Amino acid sequence: MSHMEFSHPYFGVFLLFVIATVTFVGTTILSRWASRKMARLDTEKLKMTIYECGPEVTKQPNKISSQFYLFALLFILFDVEIIFMFPWAIDFKILGMFGFVEMLMFIGLLTIGFVYAWKKGALEWHSIR
Repeated sequence: MSHMEFSHPYFGVFLLFVIATVTFVGTTILSRWASRKMARLDTEKLKMTIYECGPEVTKQPNKISSQFYLFALLFILFDVEIIFMFPWAIDFKILGMFGFVEMLMFIGLLTIGFVYAWKKGALEWHSIR
């Protein structure tokens, strides 16, 4: 017979992990069993129709333009870059000329990116149709 050590510093963590796992699995099995017992499996055509009002549901192809993605990406890019300027503005005097030159380089890179996006037509809105 081996001797079990209950005074190990991580025994409580292991015990909580085992209890959480058993509880999760038990709850999942119990809820699945209960939902299968309580669910009505007889679906009627009237039950599946639209309630009260509204147009007939038709399946439409997804026509989301990639322009939304590009706009969001550019917004996040420039928004995050502007946030980086606030600490610089607070410590402007402490950073001195080195900090000023670094920020000019940073703004220059932002300007290059902005002009590139502008020239590529990323800031023009195109119609889906």
